[in-house]
Amino acid sequence: MDAAALKTRRKRRELILQTLLVVVVALIVWAAISTAQTKLDELNMTSGFGFLERATGWAYSFSLIDRSIDDSYSRTLLIGFMNTLFLGLICIVLSTVLGFAIGTARDARQLGLNAVATVYIQLFRNLPLILQLVFWYAVLIHMPGPRQAYSLGDALFLSNRGLMLPALNVSPSAVLGIFACLVLLGFVIFRLKSLQFLHKLGLWLVAGIGLTLILASMFTPADSSIFSIPAQKGLRFQGGLTVSIELVAMILAITLYGSAYIAEVVRGGLHEVPSGLTEAGKALGLSSRSIWFHVKMPMALRTIMPPLGNQWIFIMKATTLGVAIGFSDLFYIVSTSITQSGQTLELMGLLMLSFLLINYSLAQIVNFINARLALKGH
Repeated sequence: MDAAALKTRRKRRELILQTLLVVVVALIVWAAISTAQTKLDELNMTSGFGFLERATGWAYSFSLIDRSIDDSYSRTLLIGFMNTLFLGLICIVLSTVLGFAIGTARDARQLGLNAVATVYIQLFRNLPLILQLVFWYAVLIHMPGPRQAYSLGDALFLSNRGLMLPALNVSPSAVLGIFACLVLLGFVIFRLKSLQFLHKLGLWLVAGIGLTLILASMFTPADSSIFSIPAQKGLRFQGGLTVSIELVAMILAITLYGSAYIAEVVRGGLHEVPSGLTEAGKALGLSSRSIWFHVKMPMALRTIMPPLGNQWIFIMKATTLGVAIGFSDLFYIVSTSITQSGQTLELMGLLMLSFLLINYSLAQIVNFINARLALKGH
């Protein structure tokens, strides 16, 4: 038998095996759905997604948009999805910035700086995330009341009611519009071929701040300041943005935990850069800062991006721990909805589909960045 015939025979055998595998998986799924439907009928439980239009009748702690106990399950699940996305993106940004700083310090030759970074990584990486979350939540709920709140420049307050921050004096819908414009601006800037990645990032940050201020001034109500500053009025604060204790605890715990892992990823990437490149930079008279920005980090990013993407996905999945302290993320909303409605399979399916959508999108973004950083011909 010649080579072409052997190749054709192998392809045919692979096709048959793959077809059998698909058929077996389809039969297993069909059997599982059929069994579940039979059990639901025996228990007189309804199935389907008709419950999504019913009112929930219960409240929760945090939402980016207006909410009430009369909201339908579909709107409540959407709020939980937005909360998870919001928390995950904040933690990813903060963990990445802090992780790069700690990882660079871990790579430094200064003994004191290196020791502090090492202790930080060993401390936060080796403690369970759930333990750190409960610890920070316990610390925050024992903060002083509003009258004795910690203040920074009479613009930022921290008490057992939460963290009060200055905010743009615009409506939530305007905030979403500004965020969409920033994403569009980033998409345009990161497609520029004449700039390096770090230069694009810096340009996006500077241009984003300017664009935010311009758009905010357009949407600010007449005779009002562009910024809303929190001010204490009796036992509460008015104005500004109030971040709940649960959200602060979640951001603290996930950021500190995630940044410890990202710091090790960054340190590993910096170690992969050949020492000859650093020595060449020194021979050219470049400063340590210039060598880091123009030699080491651009080379290290190619090694850093794949594991960094995995850490971003892990951070997004870690938001499900919010159920432990009552933060209304998607997992908490789904858990409560299952208890109230009994639609377990439908809600678990929606939960898995939501995280699949988020993490698959995140993986595609990482692949895009990784492809842009790859050297041509490699």
